[in-house]
Amino acid sequence: MERYDLLYRLYEEFDTDRLRAYQEFVDLFPPVDSRVALDQWHDASTELDELKGDVSDAFPNVGETFATLASHATRNQAFNALDLYTKHGRGINVLVLDVDETLRSAGNTDNEIPRETLHLLTRFHDRGMPIVICTGQTLENVKGFLIQGLGNELVHSGDISIVYEAGTGVFTPGHGADTKQLLYEGLDDEIREVFRRVRSGVLSDAPEDLRRGCHLQGNEFNVTLKPNFETGSDDARAVIDDALVYLLDLVESSVAGVVGAEEDVAGYARAYYGQTDPEIHDVLAALDERADVGAEAVPEAFRALFERIDVAYYEADAAEVGSLELNKVAGVESAFDVLGIDDPFALVMGDSKSDLRVMQWVDDHDAGIAAAPDHASQHVLDHVTATDRLVFDRGDAAEMLRTAFALTQFADLD
Repeated sequence: MERYDLLYRLYEEFDTDRLRAYQEFVDLFPPVDSRVALDQWHDASTELDELKGDVSDAFPNVGETFATLASHATRNQAFNALDLYTKHGRGINVLVLDVDETLRSAGNTDNEIPRETLHLLTRFHDRGMPIVICTGQTLENVKGFLIQGLGNELVHSGDISIVYEAGTGVFTPGHGADTKQLLYEGLDDEIREVFRRVRSGVLSDAPEDLRRGCHLQGNEFNVTLKPNFETGSDDARAVIDDALVYLLDLVESSVAGVVGAEEDVAGYARAYYGQTDPEIHDVLAALDERADVGAEAVPEAFRALFERIDVAYYEADAAEVGSLELNKVAGVESAFDVLGIDDPFALVMGDSKSDLRVMQWVDDHDAGIAAAPDHASQHVLDHVTATDRLVFDRGDAAEMLRTAFALTQFADLD
């Protein structure tokens, strides 16, 4: 309990709010060509050093660490970090971060990664911590905003890896022949043909109301229908529910064509995925579109391919078909291999089912902790709440990153 007692004393006896305010001002002060502003920054920096010095002098042996801790983390963040360290006995050694609705949020960050979040990522990088960006976006999009936000030198430092298109590929600059890994090259011809059929017919064969109400996203092995309405609205919910049913039938007909059973189509995909995913089951039930056969009636040839294909439903947001062999877990494992992380203990931050698989993977392997924004999918929130309860406010990834940074400080003490 000694460390808890010291931490309690730190936040009781020192004006840590003031210390953090000076630290934030010094860290995030915009570049300006003004002598008055520069003098203000210099005065704040001097005051910050003095406040840190007071903390350092008051805590023999741990003073420097406690000064850093107090200048970056609130009382709650620091105590949460100490609880995590007490429970797990180790600090974070790699960050695994989703982008959309995690690092940035269309809800309250203008869909940009906030400067505070970018600065914290830079601080982690300066400590030598690898960062894995794990997203469904294309490589070009991710590289563009990372270079803009973090700088070309950091992105190409050799400690940044990008898992893009939800696991289709992994890009880790600075690693020679391993810089770009195309994970889809490992898929066999059978599964490639299924996705070719799905992709080629997804819009051209769709009913007119779906063609008008949805647009297509994704890539060769990830087919996503998004609503042409405001996400979360009643119109978006209705069209995505219909899109889910359509995609289930499209997957079934595509599989039937590959296994040579075009005449043997009887709602097998609806039955299989309705049994394996409660959300899909509920949508089919609500629309009275459940299969006439049970999951036990699905032929083995169909089941063998269904087991390799993911059909995902995001209420009022998206209906998606993807390869279970090209997922974020496979991408993260490949990124760890390239980065040389043999014994990971990751902070995984995300909001969707694809992120949940990574969270479950690190939990199963005692290889990290998981955090999510409070608007994440219910399955993600259920997992996060059941593990370490690391839920942060929408658009405030910095809150969680500060807790993680405090965790690294406690690990440094040992």
